[in-house]
Amino acid sequence: MSTTGRDQTPAPAPSDLAAALDGAAFVRLVSDATGDALAGTGVLARALAADDTPFQASVVAPFADPDRTTEADVTVALGPGHGSADHILAARPAATAFAVARELDASPDPVLALAGTVAGSDVDGTVADAAERAGIQRRPGLAVPVTDLADGLAHSTLLSGPFSGDAAAAQDALSELDLPTSTSGDLTEDDHRRVASLVALAVTADAPERATEAVAAGLSPYAGGPFETVGGYADVLDAVAREAPGTGIALALGHDGVRENALSAWRTHASTAHGAVADATTGRYDGLFVARGDAMPVGTVARLLADFRAPEPVTLVVTDGEAAARATDGRDVAATMRSATDVIGGEAVGQGGRARAQFDTPTSELIEAFREAV
Repeated sequence: MSTTGRDQTPAPAPSDLAAALDGAAFVRLVSDATGDALAGTGVLARALAADDTPFQASVVAPFADPDRTTEADVTVALGPGHGSADHILAARPAATAFAVARELDASPDPVLALAGTVAGSDVDGTVADAAERAGIQRRPGLAVPVTDLADGLAHSTLLSGPFSGDAAAAQDALSELDLPTSTSGDLTEDDHRRVASLVALAVTADAPERATEAVAAGLSPYAGGPFETVGGYADVLDAVAREAPGTGIALALGHDGVRENALSAWRTHASTAHGAVADATTGRYDGLFVARGDAMPVGTVARLLADFRAPEPVTLVVTDGEAAARATDGRDVAATMRSATDVIGGEAVGQGGRARAQFDTPTSELIEAFREAV
């Protein structure tokens, strides 16, 4: 049975949600497994903690049921994946959470909120202005979370190029620039510009036209925060939400001592995703690009293929029992996925240009049903 995407509860106004939270004795925050939702969860959780309001926060993977053993006065879902919550911040959860926290008279972390909006590919002007007032400014170069450029370039999931997933290849590419060091903090702005130019050319050389726009997320980053750049922070948040949700919650709450675990999860997630992009069996149909492979993070793989590899506007990534779809032309691919899973008896979640599916039939049946729906 298809789920999320139909008859969604309208998003509450920030002032209304703040009023509900302000009077609550206990709050549950349920985050989708995305960087945007995780950042929004952290923003709200910190605001509740500042007001001494008890809360429970968790990341729930697609199709998993949130743990309801703990009673709460108010349950807030961040992201569109959990339709039974009292309040649902389905769209732009980090930016909306930032507005709610301000309504609570908290001092929300603009860097965390900005990282969430970067992860959601929808940078919010109000959040960006707040981050800039806090001293966060753009600089040339790569949006990576670490100072080692080869490490960052190889494991970034904001980009997909010939060096992705391969630190040695990334180091070889950077060596062409004859930089004085491979540590970003020691480079001049001109060095950073040369790195950005090299990467942009490598990523877009054999890519569809949309890659020129997509590559911007991985370049000219906001510098600062708990990682090397805010874009790198966003990349880590998105990876840990999917790969290590407990670490993700700790990171979003601002706990000390989780940085290295978060980076380890980021590298693992990126290596698996880039490996799947390289090894997938692909097929092209009218308006649809299909990629099949073994176990993989289908959501991340679908995004990378859609942005940097797919020659068609709709991308479908399928592995045993699981699929993800992305659309780059504005169509409602979530509705397409719901139609496909209705045919084969699966489940679908998603909104607008992105969707996930879970099913028990052969992958060929999901692909055929999706093709018909497209």
